[in-house]
Amino acid sequence: MPKIRSAKKRMRQTKARTERNRAQRSAVRTAVKKARAETTPANVAAATQALDRGARKGLVHRNAAARKKARLAKKLKGTATT
Repeated sequence: MPKIRSAKKRMRQTKARTERNRAQRSAVRTAVKKARAETTPANVAAATQALDRGARKGLVHRNAAARKKARLAKKLKGTATT
């Protein structure tokens, strides 16, 4: 446990950020899972939006977000032609 006031504050800030990031990352993952399970244009659009937001905030690496979006789009295109 830190004794210095600034270290205590830093600990509080880190805890708050960690909780916020965990919740937001979970929301991104849930959107992607939902889009994979049921590939509809609405689900893919929601997942794409969530991935973009996550990449912008640094929750997901931007290349990883782009890769996941591309895979979802490819899967959506494959289901549309079938």
